[in-house]
Amino acid sequence: MSSAARENPMTATLLDGKAFAATVRDKVATHVANLKRDHDITPGLAVVLVGEDPASQVYVRAKGKQTVEVGMNSFEHKLDDDVSEADLLAVVNRLNDDPAVHGILVQLPLPGHLDSDLIINAINPAKDVDGFHVSNVGLLGTGQKSMVPCTPLGCLMMLRDHHGSLSGMEAVIIGRSNIVGKPMAQLLLNDSCTVTIAHSRTKSLADVVRRADIVVAAVGRPEMVPGDWIKPGATVIDVGINRIPAPDKGEGKSRLVGDVDFDSCAAVAGAITPVPGGVGPMTIACLLANTLTACCRASGLDEPGGLTA
Repeated sequence: MSSAARENPMTATLLDGKAFAATVRDKVATHVANLKRDHDITPGLAVVLVGEDPASQVYVRAKGKQTVEVGMNSFEHKLDDDVSEADLLAVVNRLNDDPAVHGILVQLPLPGHLDSDLIINAINPAKDVDGFHVSNVGLLGTGQKSMVPCTPLGCLMMLRDHHGSLSGMEAVIIGRSNIVGKPMAQLLLNDSCTVTIAHSRTKSLADVVRRADIVVAAVGRPEMVPGDWIKPGATVIDVGINRIPAPDKGEGKSRLVGDVDFDSCAAVAGAITPVPGGVGPMTIACLLANTLTACCRASGLDEPGGLTA
């Protein structure tokens, strides 16, 4: 903990992503129950896992468990890590044609011999609940109805819940990835924020960040953003999940931290997400919300309120 953080105890409101994600799942479950009762429709999510990556396996298990808990059908397709591109594409095409499947997610990263862009763009855009298909990227960028990437959607929901209207606020996003940084910028633009995307080549990065009413840190560097970069009262959304050594816990132990230095930022921010327990839980919750949205669109029914961008 920095000396500044010790002198200034936390003043920021803690944005509890775990609790908020539970409310999102409750809304999804209620809507799913209504779909079953009124229309005899059950949303279905198919997850394709290639190989034995431990982190991916844990994530896929969590997705499957939560899918079932909200009353949806969960379909898992596990393929060997040496699966051919043609065989993987065949699985995706079968899922595209399956009316019981409303959402398709191919777990990333894929083994090096597979072309991730080719596989993702083979998914029917209407079933692309990750929001990574080039068509969905284009639709989001032009302000049209699309499937929205889950993590940015979760950040947007939390910001709207905390602030109400975001119109006129100045937002700085640190990080320009296709998964978080760029779609987050589009979402905030669509909500009438003034948006800057900052990155490793940004000159006077600290000065740029200090302008922001909203800071979204999604750069993948542990505790990169110190409290003296934060405008007093700003809202800080920390997307980073980094594992660093924690010798105080014992030899070989580690702990999770975000992309911001939590203690020093919490001393000046108006609101902040913790790591863990902030943005992370929202990602799967928004995946479920996207699957529900895709199901409603495919069935010609009204989309669920409060669960879309």
